[in-house]
Amino acid sequence: MSRPRLSVLIVARNEETRLEDCLTSASFADEVVVVLDRSTDRSRDIAIRLGGKAIDGEWQNEGNRRNFAIAQCNGDWILELDADERISSELRQELSELLSDEVLTPGRYVIPFHNHFCGIGVRRGWGAYNGVAAKACLFARGMKVWGDGEVHPPIKLSGEKRYLTGHIDHFVDDDIHSMVLRLNWYSTGAAKNSLAQRKIPTLTGTIRRSFSRFLRSYLIKKGCLEGWRGLALALFSGLYPLLTYIKIQEIKSR
Repeated sequence: MSRPRLSVLIVARNEETRLEDCLTSASFADEVVVVLDRSTDRSRDIAIRLGGKAIDGEWQNEGNRRNFAIAQCNGDWILELDADERISSELRQELSELLSDEVLTPGRYVIPFHNHFCGIGVRRGWGAYNGVAAKACLFARGMKVWGDGEVHPPIKLSGEKRYLTGHIDHFVDDDIHSMVLRLNWYSTGAAKNSLAQRKIPTLTGTIRRSFSRFLRSYLIKKGCLEGWRGLALALFSGLYPLLTYIKIQEIKSR
């Protein structure tokens, strides 16, 4: 019996400035699959040069895009990465040891994330759409299915839930300008999701969520200890539901 094979899966769109570092960190995998959604830059050339299998396509729905990408992987286990994420040396060593087990029980593994924001690592204040402390991005084939939605679709996970200690470095935003662009993109997708699912938030509920998210990020999750970066994370967390509500109203009025 041979050891389990690992596929690293990267779904990207016009990520030529970040893709190379991501691919380099995943070079130890048995297979690297790069699914490119309407990319017009050099992402495909970079993926092929670094030994990845590049697949072009076009998807408006994030869930459909992710499920298609998973289906292109041949490994027994799949590790999902975004182009702004890097596999640490500690995680690489841990994965090597884990996948040396020929009878590894199918399931999924939760991996810690070290988030970097505006040039430095930021430990506190994460949440909402900004970033997570950990997520189940390593899973055996068939153990993860994405649901419907343009942004942050629901996920169905199966099998035993386990944990790794090696981390993924996540380089969220290089500057506030990038943060503004990401807020705009996510809030637009969230507004479309709400309209498609006919789940329209009330103004009162939206204002309550905005204040709650700000306070949770800044005080409960101690973003206040991260200086202006923590304030920015909390502010944008609070703006997310409010801007989504405004965009819903704008679309409805057309």
